[in-house]
Amino acid sequence: MGQPDGRRSRRTGAARRIYLDLREQIGAGVYAPGDRLPSSRALAEELGVSRTTVTAAFDQLVSEGYVTSRQGSASIVTDMARPGTLHGRHAEHRLEWPLSDYAVRLMELPIRYAERRKALEFDFRYGDIAAADFPTLLWRRAMNAALLRRRDSLSYEHPAGSAALRQQLQGYLWRGRGIRCDVDQIIVVSGSQQALDLCARVLVNIGDRVILEEPCYAMARNVMAAAGADIVAVSCDNSGLLVGELPHREKSVLAFVTPSHQFPLGGVLPQSRRDALLQWAYSVGAYIVEDDYDGEYRYDVKPIPPLFQSDRERVIYVGTVSKTLSPALRLGYLVVPRPLIDVFTRCKQLADRHSPSLEQEALAILLEAGSYERHVRKMRRSNAERRAALVAALTSCFGEKIDIVGTSAGLHVVVWFRGIGARHEARLIEAARAAGIGIYPVSPLYLARKPDVAGLVLGYAALTPDELRRGAEKLASTIYSFAPFPRNENRG
Repeated sequence: MGQPDGRRSRRTGAARRIYLDLREQIGAGVYAPGDRLPSSRALAEELGVSRTTVTAAFDQLVSEGYVTSRQGSASIVTDMARPGTLHGRHAEHRLEWPLSDYAVRLMELPIRYAERRKALEFDFRYGDIAAADFPTLLWRRAMNAALLRRRDSLSYEHPAGSAALRQQLQGYLWRGRGIRCDVDQIIVVSGSQQALDLCARVLVNIGDRVILEEPCYAMARNVMAAAGADIVAVSCDNSGLLVGELPHREKSVLAFVTPSHQFPLGGVLPQSRRDALLQWAYSVGAYIVEDDYDGEYRYDVKPIPPLFQSDRERVIYVGTVSKTLSPALRLGYLVVPRPLIDVFTRCKQLADRHSPSLEQEALAILLEAGSYERHVRKMRRSNAERRAALVAALTSCFGEKIDIVGTSAGLHVVVWFRGIGARHEARLIEAARAAGIGIYPVSPLYLARKPDVAGLVLGYAALTPDELRRGAEKLASTIYSFAPFPRNENRG
């Protein structure tokens, strides 16, 4: 006896919906050529339908050539099902509904996503660190210890972060950076980028004046622009922010600075300018966001205490483990003035509840054991060797044709090419990439006063000293064949 028409119709309709959804996912690249589709049994259980219904959908995909299937084997996506070749609902959709003002500002920003790049023989990308430097064994042990700790239940954590990690960070900041603060002033965040976003959300209204360094970390500038800030760029020299150029007549709500190692020029802000910056902040009613993004790396200079040590009422301190462990961990922290504790904690809770718990506990274990600080000291020695190798190689290859700045701290240097105009930067970078070398211009980090000569931000933390030497030599060979650069038969 056959099935009632209604039941058969419902089953046919469910099979078609599954077929259309899978076809659309294949067209969008969710399933690429060569990928396996879920088994009919697993998909039926997940969707709450019969296996026969799923099999009917798979049969339709096979008949149209999107997948291949054999008895007892998985269904495999074919080569004909390339992303963009199908015309499902996703391809026909166009954004017609209005966006918020924030979203409109966001879409106007020059933001690029991090992605896996084509392998280059020598990549001087700043912000990258060597995968071999990650303390894999130590981290695995710490994660295992965190996993094995007994818990009564799996639940959401406090938005400000793990109590154990904040307690360990309190001691670390006192020992390593001279910062004295209470545990409840520390808020664990998902990297320094989230810290900057929270600062904008809490402190900046549309049209508020925000001071940024010129040049400046691009993602900090983007955060403030997306918030609708009236951005004022204040010039920097080789010692950091030119505090005398700060606007005094109108109220400013926030100044973003990198006083321990100006990004990207590398200057260390002298104490006299720090004092003047704090006086300015009080006079205009502004908070100072101090980004100490690579404060652990000092080579030729004695560390100057962070601004937060001098003033705990107007300074918000931002730290991260991205440059000491890995940017992939997404762990950073804020130290905020006491009146801001509650509002930042609430903002963090709305953003993502809290940062990943296991990673926080693992970092707390490393800090408690002293392993983290030993690792930082080891990395400081390794990166000092890398820096010396790069500076020596660049000096040997280019001599007086270049100026190198920002060598006393951090994980990158800026190289100015005296004989190449800034207008040639793009061609220079393209020529280097064709030769297998990744180099990155400094000009996009300027907002108003673009430099006249070509400049590069060269990171060295992801390469070995030998790779840095060979990379500099290959870069020199590329640049000396580059038309705008004056030739010099005796380079070193």
